[in-house]
Amino acid sequence: MGVTLPKRGTEWGKLKTEMEARGSHDVKWRDGKTAVYVFNAGPDVAQVQKEAYTMFMSENGLGPMAFPSLKQMEEEVVQMGLTLLHGPEGAAGNITSGGTDSITMAVKTARDYARKERGFKGQCNIVAPWSAHPAFDKAAKLMELEIRRIPCVDLLADVAAMEKAVDSNTIMIVGSAPCFPYGLIDPIEALGTLAEKKKLWLHVDACVGGYIAPFVRMNGGDVPPFDFEVPGVMSMSADLHKYGYCAKGASTVLFRSEELRAHMIFDCADWPGGRMVTPTLAGTRPGGAIAAAWAVMNFLGEEGYRAKHKQVTNARETIEAGIAKLGFRVLGRPQLGIVSFTHDEVDPFAVWGKLFERGWFTSLTTEPKGLHLMLSPFHENVTGTYLTDLEWALGEVKAGNEGEKREARYS
Repeated sequence: MGVTLPKRGTEWGKLKTEMEARGSHDVKWRDGKTAVYVFNAGPDVAQVQKEAYTMFMSENGLGPMAFPSLKQMEEEVVQMGLTLLHGPEGAAGNITSGGTDSITMAVKTARDYARKERGFKGQCNIVAPWSAHPAFDKAAKLMELEIRRIPCVDLLADVAAMEKAVDSNTIMIVGSAPCFPYGLIDPIEALGTLAEKKKLWLHVDACVGGYIAPFVRMNGGDVPPFDFEVPGVMSMSADLHKYGYCAKGASTVLFRSEELRAHMIFDCADWPGGRMVTPTLAGTRPGGAIAAAWAVMNFLGEEGYRAKHKQVTNARETIEAGIAKLGFRVLGRPQLGIVSFTHDEVDPFAVWGKLFERGWFTSLTTEPKGLHLMLSPFHENVTGTYLTDLEWALGEVKAGNEGEKREARYS
């Protein structure tokens, strides 16, 4: 028989001790040895996250009349995001539970807009580069839409090929800023031109980049236009709990106008409980996530974000220089917080395995096979350790390869 609810409760002290013991086997992200899943902006930000979250932990974003404080904080967070991302007058959006939620709601909005405003019937489709996030596939399955993934050119969206894949039933085309696998920004301006030419809905998935790219640009980085300053962009997804350094789970889904956002809203009165209106997929929305997002954004401000993201840039540039000396090759020209790299002489997956032995938990790319890092400000402190361990791991793999060759020669 499986685990059952205990007949009697256990005192918190014992439970806490057990939870700490279980957590001891998790990756050591506080030591900077994790470059995925967690965004470590330092203890000052973590304190704001925790205290702000717990202040509104029991409040519910489902009830704006009951909790006008949450409504106000959500509106202010959205407006800050729209300002950073060149939202025009009248732009609108909401906080969601994460990137997949934001993408799903953007797809739903584009679908309903196509049906109600443009008379689309039958099966609709989405045209996206191969590097786009699987959340688009998930949304397509939920809504029985067709998704057409188009091969990339030089790891970026192939605009010409995407144009050929578009037809009269296309409700959305997609670009990433940046894509998760390579950390590269698709040619959003060219996609915007295509969207305007064909009267298409362009969604920019900036879940990773939305709250870092504006500050990298402020710091002098050469970040191309990727947001609402491109006229063809109708919607964006941008995660607060990634490079916004807010508590999980919090993202934003943003629209060029309130008229577009209106197609996202769920409004039901045909049941005994009275009218229910919800902006996103969720009914109950944790007040803690909204409050923590508002608190962190106001705590850091423009100067704080610029400083944190300068640390990310420093870490990425240091790692890029170090891996080049070891014979690795960076994939594309990353400009934000993700860097992926491969090696032409050894199996990167084998190198990953050796790094794992030393406590590093990072991602991989499958085509081409490579190592993948999503960097946080704290990583600036451990780049030397990472490069030292990477050199060791590379040496171990090379030594193993040579041993296999010798064994093969004498077998």
